[in-house]
Amino acid sequence: MGKCVICGREDVVISDSLNVCTTCLRQKPREALAIVRRRRIAWRSKLRLPISRPTSGLQCRICVNECRIPEGATGYCGVWRARGGRLEPLAGKDKLVVYTYLDPHPTNCVATPVCPAATARGYPDYTFTEGVEYGFYNLAVFLGGCPLDCVFCQNWEHKLIVSGGEPRRGYVKTANDLVSESLDPRVTCICYFGGDPTPHTPLLLQVSRRVLEENKSKLPKRICWETDGLVNPAIMRQMAWLSLVSGGIVKIDWKAWTPSIYEALTGVDGEKAVKRLKENARVVAEMGVKRSNPPLLVVSVLLVPGYVDVEEVRHIAEYVAGLPSNVPMVLLAFHPDHVMRDLPPTSRRHMEEAVRAVREAGVREVYIGNEWLLGPYY
Repeated sequence: MGKCVICGREDVVISDSLNVCTTCLRQKPREALAIVRRRRIAWRSKLRLPISRPTSGLQCRICVNECRIPEGATGYCGVWRARGGRLEPLAGKDKLVVYTYLDPHPTNCVATPVCPAATARGYPDYTFTEGVEYGFYNLAVFLGGCPLDCVFCQNWEHKLIVSGGEPRRGYVKTANDLVSESLDPRVTCICYFGGDPTPHTPLLLQVSRRVLEENKSKLPKRICWETDGLVNPAIMRQMAWLSLVSGGIVKIDWKAWTPSIYEALTGVDGEKAVKRLKENARVVAEMGVKRSNPPLLVVSVLLVPGYVDVEEVRHIAEYVAGLPSNVPMVLLAFHPDHVMRDLPPTSRRHMEEAVRAVREAGVREVYIGNEWLLGPYY
């Protein structure tokens, strides 16, 4: 763990990947973020990804970054590029940068505590058994690219398969491939994650509609999304509708509440990101009024030591508690990864205080994810 180069503090948890403390990020955001931005450049440059959101070229409106992509370059996500005067996916028309695998139920999904496959919530409308769906699978759809550049990313390999302006060999599938895999009679959940599904949503929406239309079995095909919540709200509404009618769940991973902390951790404009998160969480929660069980929206928060503290969690929980339908929260334990390997895992005390804050805010359901990582670290 490091030292804050602004205030000199060493008595709190500080990562060398940022070199600034939470207090300075809150009280001196301009100075603190200037330091963080310089440190982020090195990693992205190595992968030949844009070091910042491109601002001159063709307009993309899929996510909150709203990149303007120059000819021959890609957006911040690494998935969309400008070629021949038009925007196209990195892998080509009707193709995705992705790999898939069958994950047996019950899975270690963020929404496992409320998932029909693991809990029978929504029986008999959205699951065929009053117990766990043993012998059946979640089709895990791991997508390359992401609107964010999280220093702690725990699936950072997704950037490697879109780096350098070309998809990595062996990680390209067509829409037809994905439909075929989803229609496997053993598959009852299709979960899009990564990276993040956001850059691929135009094609994933088409795939999902086809799966629901072509499903001839009597078993469910629940459409689920694990996302940063920064997609265009018009697209989010379509994503949520597919989850609503299929029994699936929209899982929004809310990184931080304070805009400067959000930007320090993720690399994108924190003001715009938090505003978009509030909007999309409300969009899904309002649709969730139509289905009480299982809940349509789950909000997760990763407790990054030293940065996503109880204050951050409390503010997020207060917002979630005010949404119009029951929205469970899942607090996730952190483990060191990517360029933030110098921090310890989340401490048990940190988790217990965060859980208490969520309950005090009025959230009716709160769960702990990755509990085995917790320990007496700080």
